Amino acid sequence: MIETQIFHLLEGAQQARGTTVIIDVFRAFSLECYLYAMGATLVRPVGSVEEARILRDKIPDSVLVGERHGIKCEGFDFGNSPSQVRREAVEGRTVIHTTSAGTQGIVNALGAEEILTGSIVNARAIAEYILSKEQARPMEKHLVSLVAMGLSAASRTEEDELCAEYIQVLLEKQKMPDLAARLSGLAQTSGKRFFDPAMQEHFPKEDFGLCIAADSFPFVLRIGQDDLGLFSERIFIPAESI
Repeated sequence: MIETQIFHLLEGAQQARGTTVIIDVFRAFSLECYLYAMGATLVRPVGSVEEARILRDKIPDSVLVGERHGIKCEGFDFGNSPSQVRREAVEGRTVIHTTSAGTQGIVNALGAEEILTGSIVNARAIAEYILSKEQARPMEKHLVSLVAMGLSAASRTEEDELCAEYIQVLLEKQKMPDLAARLSGLAQTSGKRFFDPAMQEHFPKEDFGLCIAADSFPFVLRIGQDDLGLFSERIFIPAESI
C-alpha cells in the first residue's frame, strides 16, 4: 500500500519521510540524467559552492558543474545547462554538482528513508522503481514524499508541480492524457526564460526541450553516501516495467 504526499520547496524537503523524490525539472535533475547518459562515472551533489571546490581538490580530474540564480558559479567548468555540457568533458569523470534548488533539497531531506532525484525525463522509471518496492513487500505501508523544489527552493514552479503530479498519477497506475500539452505549455509560464533572447547565455532554448522530454531515461538516480559525501547511484529499470 503506497501513501503518497506532495511537498513543496525547502520546507517540504525537511518534512519529507519514507521514499523521497526531490524534484527539479529546470534543470538540476534533468541534467544529472544527461550527465550519466554522456558517460559521467559518478555525480556527487553538494549543498554549497565552497563544498564543491573542496571536494574537487579531493577528487583528481573531477568536473565542477553548478549555478546560483541560474548563473554558472565562478570558476566552475559548466553551469546547470544540459545543452552546454560537452560529452568529452564529462565522459569517464566524476561530476560535482551544486544548485540553488535541487541539491538543496537533497541535503535537507534528513528524515527520508531513501532519496531519489526527480525529473520529467525519468518520471516513469521513478514510479516503476517505487512500485517494485511495494510489490516486494505488499503487506507493508510505503510512505512516498514527492518534493517539488521550485525556484531557488523558495517559490513554486509549474514544471516541478507537474512532475510531482505526473509521478503520483503513475504510482496510482493511471494515465495523464494531457501531459504533452501541459509540458509544451510550460513555454508560456515557468519556461519563458528559455526563450528570452537576452538570457540565452545562461538559459539556452535547447534546455527547454531536453528537460521536458518525458520518460527518456530508463533509470533512477538514488542518493547514497560514502566517506567523501553524497553521490547519485544509477539504477536501471527493466524494459518490460516501463
